[in-house]
Amino acid sequence: MHQLPEPPAAPAAGQTTPTEADRIEAARLIETAFRDDTPLPRHGSAAPVPQPGRPPMSSKAVDDSVRMITFGGMTLLVCGGASLVMVASDFADPTVIGMICAAPAVVALPILAIARVLRGARPAPDVHQHYYGNVTQQTTHSSTRGVWARTDNRQ
Repeated sequence: MHQLPEPPAAPAAGQTTPTEADRIEAARLIETAFRDDTPLPRHGSAAPVPQPGRPPMSSKAVDDSVRMITFGGMTLLVCGGASLVMVASDFADPTVIGMICAAPAVVALPILAIARVLRGARPAPDVHQHYYGNVTQQTTHSSTRGVWARTDNRQ
């Protein structure tokens, strides 16, 4: 706790006596602080309120978002550094840059196409359906056309 200053003694010769406004200004300039060290209860009766900042997420989602932000920034720094080196050395050939940027896509597209073909080559699984009681089966042809959609289900 701060100690208040002692009141000034009688003014010396030639000095004016402090007015009430001077005393208020001096009191305003004195720093005041209060620290409450009592422990807070772990559970209260108030409903949880979303805090400003990042919305509440699972710990895995928070870890993933921080990881994505970090790698995005790292990619930006690496690419920016490479760009500065190429511009500074007058080596920024548009053809070479285009080939460097297109190389990952040229390699990835055939791999993805082969994976899609292999995924489609699997045989369809056997479906065994067992019904008990009366079963009604009907086929419905549905078409939706026009700017304002109108669904027409015909049997």
